[in-house]
Amino acid sequence: MFKKIFIALIAVIGIAAVGQAKDKYAHDASVLPKAAQTVIANNFKAKVSLVKIDKDFGRVSEYEVILTDGSEVTFDRDGNWKNVEVKVSGSVPSAFIPAGVANYVKAHHKGQKVIGIEKEGSGYEVELSNGIDMKFNKNGEFVRYDD
Repeated sequence: MFKKIFIALIAVIGIAAVGQAKDKYAHDASVLPKAAQTVIANNFKAKVSLVKIDKDFGRVSEYEVILTDGSEVTFDRDGNWKNVEVKVSGSVPSAFIPAGVANYVKAHHKGQKVIGIEKEGSGYEVELSNGIDMKFNKNGEFVRYDD
């Protein structure tokens, strides 16, 4: 009997947690932390089209922003950028690209543009307009080509 009650209680708690973890959507930047609003205003001409607010256990985990030009920017809960992606015809604004990364791309991949950059614990993952993916350390030094 106790076992059945315990299992039922766990199921109810699990359902409640999933119910509170629903993502929310908005169509303007006002739902973003001030830091994220500033990053968008300072680096993009396009306006916010959609903001997806990801929640884990009822708490914001990240913001996924789609701009009117098709660019996508992901921010953590505090408004720090995590990932920037633009269309192949565009390029990631230079403010997001560490100098070492920019210099490496310019020297080894002339004519290519950075169309995606993601901050990772160990550094950066970069995607070029020709489809090449590369890894760089936190100092912007080339580490390797990625699959």
